[in-house]
Amino acid sequence: MKMTPKYIKAQENMKPGKITADGFLGDDDRNIVDIIEADEEEFEFLSLDFVEVAKLMRKLLKEGLKGLGEAIKYDKWEIRVDEARGFLPCPFQDGIFRKRVAVVKNLNNNEEIMYSELSIHLLAAHHFLQGKGSKFRLEPAKIKKVLYE
Repeated sequence: MKMTPKYIKAQENMKPGKITADGFLGDDDRNIVDIIEADEEEFEFLSLDFVEVAKLMRKLLKEGLKGLGEAIKYDKWEIRVDEARGFLPCPFQDGIFRKRVAVVKNLNNNEEIMYSELSIHLLAAHHFLQGKGSKFRLEPAKIKKVLYE
């Protein structure tokens, strides 16, 4: 992939203070195309599918909403969803998402991930899991441990 004008604009939108105070890149100095390509390679190595992962994450977030801010148990997971007022736009400028954050813990191995509605969209639509060091970075190996082990 190449840093097209679309990616350049999206990366600019991901800087701290543009959409969120901390931004989407953490302390990762790679461009977003390199981040995406590396994560796509790791997903393939781990036999993960972006669409299937996003589908399960959406389902778990939906189940977690039933707890009204309290942790609930669903299958092998403990899920807590917190919601703040307002919305966040996608840095790729193709959607606006509620400020909902899910913390999903696998009760079999005590591994957990934290993600937002925007995180799910970025994963499914753009294969973007955020930069290393970002608060909402989704590490592929951690996704596998939490969702599939």
